[in-house]
Amino acid sequence: MVGVKRIYDPPDPADGRRVLVDRIWPRGLRKEDAPFDIWLRDIAPSTQLRRWYGHDPERFDEFSRRYQAELHDAAHADAFARLQEYAKAGPVTLLTATRDLDHAHTAVLAKLLAD
Repeated sequence: MVGVKRIYDPPDPADGRRVLVDRIWPRGLRKEDAPFDIWLRDIAPSTQLRRWYGHDPERFDEFSRRYQAELHDAAHADAFARLQEYAKAGPVTLLTATRDLDHAHTAVLAKLLAD
């Protein structure tokens, strides 16, 4: 099972392993107060892709395609393999600071892990 939440949402025992998957540290949150188990920043979209996308829902399909291609490159492949292992071992909740969870990279990751 793979879930998606905002890092600002309170943890739940059903979350399982809580993995922060943003490249940039979430605003307004102190590291010692952050409720996560692992920070996998290398799985986040590249800075170039993130800036191109700009969280524009009209670009989400193309963003999803480009991001999935990035997950196969050397910079992302190890982190994605780790995330797959976590998902095989038990419940995983992907955490992000993004407000629109339906149009975020976490939605792409969750779909890939569920397949």
